[in-house]
Amino acid sequence: MTTTTITFVRHGITDHNIENRAQGHTQNPLNETGRAQAALVAKRLAKESWDVFISSDLRRAKETAEIISAEIGKPVDLYDERLREMDRGLIADTIEEERVQRWGEKWHELDMKQETHESMRARGLRFIEDVAARFPGKKILVVTHGYFLGQTLKELMGDETTGDKMCNTSVTTVYLDSGKWRYSLYDCVRHLDEAKDPVL
Repeated sequence: MTTTTITFVRHGITDHNIENRAQGHTQNPLNETGRAQAALVAKRLAKESWDVFISSDLRRAKETAEIISAEIGKPVDLYDERLREMDRGLIADTIEEERVQRWGEKWHELDMKQETHESMRARGLRFIEDVAARFPGKKILVVTHGYFLGQTLKELMGDETTGDKMCNTSVTTVYLDSGKWRYSLYDCVRHLDEAKDPVL
């Protein structure tokens, strides 16, 4: 039987990313650079064939997925809320300076209605277990979010030493080997490096 693989792609960069503004479930778009990044990763992904294509339903992920879809010639099969970024609650759409102004320097000690790490990791694992069961032996392409993905992979692999979040449009592939998930690729952005102008 063919091995089940899941390839995760983080969405392209947004102005919120650059400003270090909490995104959470906000529906902010990609910026111009983010759309260019998405086009580059799309060309990379078009070199392979995909059985199933799933994306987060948040705008920045959907835009990334739509750019990829046009290049690989496959529509998105499902937009799944379980792939959303960590819900930032009351601090969504704010930067640190605004949080201090609004709630004081100890705002992080207050109940900001943010999703817990345990809840976020649990929904990430549920998603992975679900798609692996539904699509055994298939190549699954998933567009999602950096912090959610980094934390979900820590939980999946039982490895807390990896990064907390992934690079924009990075490619990470896991495969199922005798009931255990393993990496074949982690946080790879060679498609961005290859697009840079050569040093003269």
